[in-house]
Amino acid sequence: MRHGQETSRTHRIERRSVPENIRDSLQERILSGEFREGDALIQDVIAEEYNVSRIPVREALRQLEASGLVVIQIHKGAVVASIPTEQVEEIFELRALLEGDLLERAIPRMTDQDIIEASQVLTELEASFARGDMASWGRLNSAFHRRLYAPAGRPQTLAILQGISLQAERYIRLHLVLTDGLAEAQQEHREILRLCAIRDAAAATRYLRDHILHAGRALVAELRAERAGRSVRSAV
Repeated sequence: MRHGQETSRTHRIERRSVPENIRDSLQERILSGEFREGDALIQDVIAEEYNVSRIPVREALRQLEASGLVVIQIHKGAVVASIPTEQVEEIFELRALLEGDLLERAIPRMTDQDIIEASQVLTELEASFARGDMASWGRLNSAFHRRLYAPAGRPQTLAILQGISLQAERYIRLHLVLTDGLAEAQQEHREILRLCAIRDAAAATRYLRDHILHAGRALVAELRAERAGRSVRSAV
């Protein structure tokens, strides 16, 4: 290859700012349960952990506040947001409505290649289950569902869905670990994919909505029991 050809070649790299990197790291620490609801996120401590000034930390916390994971209180600073169980119920009901609509619209437009690619993502997701990699699980679970919904051609609905799902993901992870619900989740994902593969839109949509609402009810019950126990312990 001639030198001129080599020098004209461009390489794309992902350029990310320091606040974005800190935001993503803190987000994963919240979703994984390292930071629990109500925990203080002290700017000086975080800045020291990441070896940066307070300025990018402050911006990262503002971005997390916009996503609903953090609350910034006057004179108190940033704390990990606590979602009332009633709002968790609402989130899952919204997910059932939005995801059901997306899947119903997507199935008539799905190709065999769509099913193959969704199956490949699901295989990766199951591997992340097996090795206990919950950080990869969150990303791959979202990727699997997005792959199924993509043929619907509804980018605005997908964007709304991503925003409301992020707030509940940390509770979903905790629920799966505490209740050993990983095997059940894998089975249900496989059934959703099977129904999509045979293009049974009615059955797939009904099964998906039941899957989401069942997970939501189980999670809310777990949250209420855990919070009640915490209140008793703090009162003693």
